Amino acid sequence: MKLYSTNNPASAVSFKDAVFNSMPQDKGLYMPVQINCLPNSFFEQLPKLTLPQIAFEVAHHLLGDAIPENDLRNLINDAVNFDAPVVKLQEDVYVLELFHGPSLAFKDFGARFMSRVMSYFLEEGEKQLDVLVATSGDTGGAVALGFLGVPNTRVTILYPKGKVSDIQELQLTTNGQNIRALQIDGTFDDCQALVKQAFVDDELNEAFRLTSANSINIARLIPQTFYYFNAYAQLLREGKSNVAFCVPSGNFGNIGAGLLAWKMGLPVAKFIAATNANDTVPAYFKTGMYEPKPSVQTIANAMDVGNPSNWARIADMFKEDAEALKQLVESHSYTDEQTHQAIKDVYNSYDYVVCPHTAIAWRALTDWQQNHPGITGVFLSTAHPCKFPDVFSEPIASKVDVPEQVRALASREKHAVSLNKDFASFKNYLLSNG
Repeated sequence: MKLYSTNNPASAVSFKDAVFNSMPQDKGLYMPVQINCLPNSFFEQLPKLTLPQIAFEVAHHLLGDAIPENDLRNLINDAVNFDAPVVKLQEDVYVLELFHGPSLAFKDFGARFMSRVMSYFLEEGEKQLDVLVATSGDTGGAVALGFLGVPNTRVTILYPKGKVSDIQELQLTTNGQNIRALQIDGTFDDCQALVKQAFVDDELNEAFRLTSANSINIARLIPQTFYYFNAYAQLLREGKSNVAFCVPSGNFGNIGAGLLAWKMGLPVAKFIAATNANDTVPAYFKTGMYEPKPSVQTIANAMDVGNPSNWARIADMFKEDAEALKQLVESHSYTDEQTHQAIKDVYNSYDYVVCPHTAIAWRALTDWQQNHPGITGVFLSTAHPCKFPDVFSEPIASKVDVPEQVRALASREKHAVSLNKDFASFKNYLLSNG
């Protein structure tokens, strides 16, 4: 497998190099040189395959000989050891539950796969790997658990002070061992900017072997394709084949993975990118102008992104046909008030509790379906509702089942270092605590 930078199509690096370098020095993002369709035989047998079997076939198709087959199969069986069920709520409305992993968020797919890929490629005696990750909520917890105790690695998590839920913060700051947390006095975009700047800083790259666990890393994106194929397999078993996916979107890695799956042949009628008040992408679809803006805080905090990194990958996939992108994808934004109402509507309609991000996706899907009857809609549930207790009214909150691993967090001690958002402070911290 070879990958190029979205800022330099003539470049070509190996999968291993792309995983460890995360972001090219030209500040682009890595993309596969070739994205071929999976063979017809794969789709013919798809309804019979398990999630780990699907994950192996998709990963092997993309990665080629980057990882030998037996090693890749063992790696996937270890990383993808939890389910991602599609649950029917009503005729042609399904929810894809992606919160059954250890951190209770969809980020477990990417974080667990990536940590095991990095561990596989790390050779004895090599320089310690320093993993930098910015989080708006769920990424940090998934990465922390994915890398906890992995030899010869150290993870530094940057999160915006006061802008993640209490449970998310506990997942970031109570791990110890090789995981450390920095609370940044700023937004997620500020955290993301610090990480990106670190990768192009000569002094830091001389001192450390830096890589990222954000979705800018291609090893985070590839495993997120698995659950789109798996969801489609489940729907085929129910006789459904005309499908639209609605994806709660912040940094646009999740829907980027869906579009990568589409490029590999997954038949999807429509992708709907549902955002909160951070409407950079919905505005693009309305005006044709892509204009990043400062992020604003909402109750769907994991989507508080004003300059989504993965848009570069989406634009690159459709660089030769922007109209095709607009035919396949549409995007809509929703306010906090609309999100609260959607949470209530889902509960009243189905006796089902969703997190605020998932509520936005349900709202966008059902709004879209009013003018598109006959298409089966799947909205992605990206996090367990227990991570956002403050957004629910009492009747709904009482219905939330809190898993044991979350209850156990309350007794653990939090450790986080506070920093302002200027790069000099972050760089000094890294150099002083190397």
